[in-house]
Amino acid sequence: MKILKIVACLLFFSFVWSVGYGDIPLKQKKEEQAKQAPVDGPYVLYDKVGNVRVICVDERGVVRDSVYGKLPEGFKLDVVSQKGNHRFQVKLHPVERPLWKSGQREKTLIISDPHGDLESFISVLRNNGVIGKHYEWTYEKNQVIVIGDVFDRGKDVLPIFWLMYKLEQEAWEAGGVMTFMLGNHEEMVLRGNLKYTRSKYKDLATSLGMEYADLWHETSELGYWLRSRNLIQIVGKNLFVHAGLSKEFTGMENTVAEVNEEAAKSIFLSKKERQELSALSDSIYGNRGPFWFRGMVKDEEKCRPSTPEDVDHILKQYGVNRVFVGHTIFDDVTAFFDGKVVAVNVNNQKNREAGKGRGILMKGSTLYVIYDKGKPRKFLYQ
Repeated sequence: MKILKIVACLLFFSFVWSVGYGDIPLKQKKEEQAKQAPVDGPYVLYDKVGNVRVICVDERGVVRDSVYGKLPEGFKLDVVSQKGNHRFQVKLHPVERPLWKSGQREKTLIISDPHGDLESFISVLRNNGVIGKHYEWTYEKNQVIVIGDVFDRGKDVLPIFWLMYKLEQEAWEAGGVMTFMLGNHEEMVLRGNLKYTRSKYKDLATSLGMEYADLWHETSELGYWLRSRNLIQIVGKNLFVHAGLSKEFTGMENTVAEVNEEAAKSIFLSKKERQELSALSDSIYGNRGPFWFRGMVKDEEKCRPSTPEDVDHILKQYGVNRVFVGHTIFDDVTAFFDGKVVAVNVNNQKNREAGKGRGILMKGSTLYVIYDKGKPRKFLYQ
């Protein structure tokens, strides 16, 4: 009898959602927004009894909100870009934290800060043999590393996240590695700071009676996936971190594993809760922490820049020869401290259109600048 009641409740719950929320026109705040389909999603959320809720905004600006007691066999998510020119399907897969330390592959492609610019993201991946015509992994046993910041600014945040999620599984099946690392815009959005978030994302949450962060917390598929991403990663003799490493932060002498685990514990907490959790958590999110510190690549006094001795000490501490960072935008890929620090964050659209560098290809100890068109060129720096 109890089982029948539970089933009846689930069926009623599903019916209520499909009728009450299945076709909700998305409110547009500005007239010019109405001219563009505010495509968004899909978001996949789980409740305490195992129901799966899938939310998206289709190309007609209609919210599709469905609840499943159990996902159908072979279920796939349809992902569409804002302009509708990019489409692919994603199958959900088990999520695990990547190893924080691993060997270097024959080829490692390194980029950062896609910021919702799917056009530029796909362009650089395709030109360098990472994905094929159908958005499938074609990079064999090689590795791609994206050093954070998909959230904010651009119109295709969800498609980029889902593409990396999809490629992660396909790369694993091929013996390769697709790696996404946390950036400061991930930590901002996941604690509810929407300063740089486009209205189309916030409007969807409002129409559902939710906070935007509710679509991302640990009860969501992508939120759970983001929580399992690393903040610091070592590949071969190379260290990867979003913004940089300061002598104050590294002086706490926490291991890479400890830093990544503490970030996972605190990524969904408020700023105050993070500060109260632990000294390490407070330091991780501070202006001298890995999410924000620019001193490895900026020499302004306010950045409290690193010295050559600081950099050498950090390299020795982690047993690496080089640090790759994103976060700070440069006109092109730029090296500091005689190549010991390499900054790969550029203006993606501007550099794509101008034919300038967009990231790094690492083969052994040799670095090459990669582009949206043409072949990589050896990275020469003074």
